[in-house]
Amino acid sequence: MTPKYSVLVATDLADSSLQILKQADDIQTQVVTPTLAAVRDGLKSAHALIARDDVRVDKPLLGDAPHLQVIGHVGAGLSSIDVDAATNRGIIVMNTPGANAIAAGEHTIGLMLALSRRIITAHNSLKDGYWLLDRKRQAGTQLSGKTLGLVGLGRVGRIVALRCLAFGMTVLAYDPYISEEQLTDERIQLVSFKELLQRSDFISLHVPATRETAGLINASTLTQMKAGARLINASHGSVLDEAAVAEAVKSGHLAGVAVDVYGEEPPYNSPLIALDNVIHTPHIGDNTVEAMQDLSLQIVQQVLDALRGTDYRNAVNMPFVPGMDYEMSRPYLKLAECLGMMTQTLARSAVRRVAVEYRGEEMSGIIKPVAVAILKGLLQPVLGDKVNYINAPVLAAERAIQVTQTKGMKTSEYANQVSCQVTLEDGETITMAGTLLDRKEPHIVQINQYRMNFVPEGHLLIMGSFDQPGVIGKIGTLMATNQINIGSWQTGRAERGGQTLTVLTLDQPLPMALLDELRQIDFIRHAHQVEIR
Repeated sequence: MTPKYSVLVATDLADSSLQILKQADDIQTQVVTPTLAAVRDGLKSAHALIARDDVRVDKPLLGDAPHLQVIGHVGAGLSSIDVDAATNRGIIVMNTPGANAIAAGEHTIGLMLALSRRIITAHNSLKDGYWLLDRKRQAGTQLSGKTLGLVGLGRVGRIVALRCLAFGMTVLAYDPYISEEQLTDERIQLVSFKELLQRSDFISLHVPATRETAGLINASTLTQMKAGARLINASHGSVLDEAAVAEAVKSGHLAGVAVDVYGEEPPYNSPLIALDNVIHTPHIGDNTVEAMQDLSLQIVQQVLDALRGTDYRNAVNMPFVPGMDYEMSRPYLKLAECLGMMTQTLARSAVRRVAVEYRGEEMSGIIKPVAVAILKGLLQPVLGDKVNYINAPVLAAERAIQVTQTKGMKTSEYANQVSCQVTLEDGETITMAGTLLDRKEPHIVQINQYRMNFVPEGHLLIMGSFDQPGVIGKIGTLMATNQINIGSWQTGRAERGGQTLTVLTLDQPLPMALLDELRQIDFIRHAHQVEIR
């Protein structure tokens, strides 16, 4: 089998996971060192990139990746990736949240113990030939009975909390996205950020790198901390104002600091390096054999599934909610795409508004991806393959298309149904509804006022006519004369003797000359054709 996709690996992966890539018949694997030159060269042919924070994936680099479809980041953080630039290019960005939580949590505990018991200082003293040279100076402090303040109570924060509770610590937490009802252990106390700073003997940071968390620990917040407190950061370097933290250590306001991450890596210019009472490790919070295996396997499987279109879990810039069953949802997304594509086929001017309505409990959790699928279908006849689930909302916004959720459309009522009403620039509206047969096969059941039932697949001819005798015979004769076979014929009419809408499934598309001839027949109001794969 000829490889269909090229995967560029610019980081260390566990051998077993790397073998999964190399043994896949549809995958060609490139393994390069994580340097800008090597990555840029590899991206010329790559469909997917697997990397860590040491590869900065920005807009210029993406400009050298004409075929890139997926970026798989090993780890939860995405500070090294320009997600907006990737989204505009229609590139899926995915991470691996939670796979390294135990490793990161245990490393935090290790830093806390080393800090409290001055383990590094004692080790170096003995290494230099001194035995208890200054016992008083090397005296540590116990964790038991102390107060730990966790800034961020996500996966890693909760792991640290549970282990520190076992040490006999009082655990405070500040997380604006966690409520009391979400706490699984009532021994953890949710407090304000200010109270946490004032009460904590140890403060450990577990927050993502965002605009809100940049410089969270600075000269102002440091003064609010208890004198003699100890600070641990194994989350993101951007969270600390390193110069302010260094001054707090030098002044004695902070009794110690332990860091695994830095604002600039490697941290050649960090004022914290080699400072007394500061422990530093080289960004190894998730560097365990077990975490490496779990992270490698997870990202490889995610990238393969995304390339093959079977699942998009942990994609941060797709409209799928966590826990969404993609296999169950995929038929609805296909139906929604068909609705959008057929609506665009009938549109006589630019689309300005899209209103989406749904019925059925199983659709309640997927209305956002369904709306995006409708946009994808609307834009694809105009923009081709450059539009996908990632950039469809961006491209729609660029074209001033408004999307809303609505109720009360006058459409047929199936148990599970997707409906959309599109308003065009000239004020015309097009309403279309569809459902699934056996929750698998898409069916269009209404177009405007016309009730019908057909499968939107293959070569379709959509034809408006007047309700009069001879229409079927004349159209059938025209098709037979030109060797065009009709697979199915569905006609809906609003009233007897009025107007009708007909959808024919054909074995092949009509040549343009034949389509023009069809449009000239006196009872034909309009005729359009579309191919749906």
